[in-house]
Amino acid sequence: MNILLLGSGGREHAFAWKMVQSPLCDTLFMAPGNAGTDAIATNVAIAVTDFEAIKALVIKENIEMVVVGPEDPLVKGIYDFFLNDAQLSHVPVIGPSKIGAQLEGSKEFAKEFLVKHKIPTAAYDSFTAETVEKGCDFLETLQPPYVLKADGLAAGKGVLIIHDLAEAKEELRNMLVGQKFGAASSKVVIEEFLDGIELSCFVLTDGKSYKILPTAKDYKRIGEGDAGLNTGGMGAVSPVPYVDEVLMEKIETRIVKPTIEGFQKDGIPYKGFVFIGLINVKNEPIVIEYNVRMGDPETEVVIPRLKTDLVELFLAVATEKLDKIELEIDERSATTVMLVSGGYPEDFEKGKVISGLENVNNSIVFHAGTKLDNGSVVTNGGRVLAITSYGDSFQEALAQSYQNIEAIHFDNVYFRKDIGFDLV
Repeated sequence: MNILLLGSGGREHAFAWKMVQSPLCDTLFMAPGNAGTDAIATNVAIAVTDFEAIKALVIKENIEMVVVGPEDPLVKGIYDFFLNDAQLSHVPVIGPSKIGAQLEGSKEFAKEFLVKHKIPTAAYDSFTAETVEKGCDFLETLQPPYVLKADGLAAGKGVLIIHDLAEAKEELRNMLVGQKFGAASSKVVIEEFLDGIELSCFVLTDGKSYKILPTAKDYKRIGEGDAGLNTGGMGAVSPVPYVDEVLMEKIETRIVKPTIEGFQKDGIPYKGFVFIGLINVKNEPIVIEYNVRMGDPETEVVIPRLKTDLVELFLAVATEKLDKIELEIDERSATTVMLVSGGYPEDFEKGKVISGLENVNNSIVFHAGTKLDNGSVVTNGGRVLAITSYGDSFQEALAQSYQNIEAIHFDNVYFRKDIGFDLV
């Protein structure tokens, strides 16, 4: 079958890498893709939210399935766009409906869903510019640090954790009145801070049954020891070493099952990934947030550990037969380390020539922010490459990734040398 995969990051390259291994995949189209996907798929210069151009491509190329990588097209309703178009309604879209995507598109919607379905989460309240002073009063009822979350999509950067009350009030005003994150922070959710270790749980669902994918832990801060500004993610490890059967059973019974049952009770069409951001507080899992797609860079460690045919899984999602599939997982650990542009996540330059990719051995290079320029691979984003490796332990896998990073060069390259530091 001909398949269209939307997106251009490391997550999408990892999906593509796995999907083209399937005998069910004839031609894989990527919109827009990157320099890495260009080698294994057919890149098409279409934006992920240009639904009319996507429709034209699907009809022209006889595309039989659309897999959505990033959150933007999901929040904007691509699932519903296909479902409600007579020429497209037969083409399955792997991703939730527009209402389902509100779990990521609105922090308030997500918190209301969690509370309604009695899923453990932090205490919270939400505020707008009109109620900013009430928000400041609410901050005074909490213990530091204070957690402020932009309600809408802010490219993974809309969460602030602040230790000083006066600074928290100032940032709340910056977000609501000063529009620090634009429309995304026209509403802000203030949350109780939870002290524990974070992890990510990934679930694939057809709306009725589900499969839990391998756990992963990513590293968001730019600096070593988790210092500095938040990024889209600097590296990841899978599985998470401290997640045992007892904790996993709690995650499934208290969080995963009620989430999928909640979709059914609320009449939310949901055929795709649920990314549950968790915090482990004294061995009790609590939901920090939902995302409605796979994480990046977690995908670059989760998908390589998946032995089951990914296209077969997506077909089972589309036909609501996911319960008939057996998940097979590679027992080895996988790690990934992101190479980023100097200056990221603030100002950085693009167009730096990347060399040495041909010298990488026993690691997989997933392209994130790259493009082809006159035959050369050049940087085209803040996060540029993800170097993924396997190992009998995550330390062994990391050593392999770091060894191969030595072979790769571009101006002002930066990476964290301490991925997994808190797991030892």
